[in-house]
Amino acid sequence: MSRKLRIGVVMDPIASIKPYKDTTLALMLAAQARGWALEYLESGGLMVDRGQAWGRMRAVRVQDDRQHWFDWDGESRLAPLRELDAILMRVDPPFDMNYISSTYVLERAQAEGVSVFNRPQSLRDCNEKLYTAWFPELAPPTLFARDTSRLRAFHAEHGDVIYKPLDGMGGSGIFRVASDGLNLGAVIEQLSDQGRRMIVAQKYLPAIADGDKRVLMIDGEPVPYCLARVPMAGETRGNLAAGGSGRPQPLSAADRRIAAAVGPELRRRGLLFVGLDVIGEHLTEINVTSPTCAREIDAAFGTDIGGLLMDAIALRLQASA
Repeated sequence: MSRKLRIGVVMDPIASIKPYKDTTLALMLAAQARGWALEYLESGGLMVDRGQAWGRMRAVRVQDDRQHWFDWDGESRLAPLRELDAILMRVDPPFDMNYISSTYVLERAQAEGVSVFNRPQSLRDCNEKLYTAWFPELAPPTLFARDTSRLRAFHAEHGDVIYKPLDGMGGSGIFRVASDGLNLGAVIEQLSDQGRRMIVAQKYLPAIADGDKRVLMIDGEPVPYCLARVPMAGETRGNLAAGGSGRPQPLSAADRRIAAAVGPELRRRGLLFVGLDVIGEHLTEINVTSPTCAREIDAAFGTDIGGLLMDAIALRLQASA
């Protein structure tokens, strides 16, 4: 593939990221290192005009610098998305109607010949919490419901339960209700909006004390190392955004078993870059929108996760040429 590739990256505002830990920046650096041209897009600039996908894009160059990590290479312009060879969809949740609308635009671009990672339809189909229901043998006891009586009964059955929203990220909106049931009603009412919104109830896993492991998957295969996010004292959430600390480590036998079970289905659905969340020996979430933790793993083990993903993208582009 001798022609210079043009890669669009749909992401949150680049000026607001934390460059030392931002996985999207790592992916952009890896693409640029291969001589590929980068086009920056935000979801608000995506549109469909008379059936064709367009986006407001701007050429950008990136560098691994905590103070100055990007430079514009020209002015912003409105252009057909079919001008791009590939698009990375890297917008963080919440998974709301704005996000869904963006996937429809990207699906139109895909129909016009652009390779989109991850596949837009699969981004819609595979809710990061609910998709674990396709692998119940790997997950802890989990209930997805808005029926408040059933959500209460789940606590009565399991005694110590995590309740969380379907569309959050970074540990937001996660509550633990221990065996005493303190605040059970308030938690269920608040999260479910008095039974109007489906939420997640999941049996509490004491293994969280050893970390909520992020296992990164590239085209159905696991990176051999993960990041265990360990809760700070007095917390049950290991998310780094909630104060957890990262502990890079090799994959365990259980991590590899889970990855091997899930990987073929991810590949089939066009989910090229995915983050599995594993607590102990259980799969708790399948993160498909904008998985993170690549920077921490690369720093600890000298891996090049962005480069591995770009290799996988190059193979997909060659196959579709």
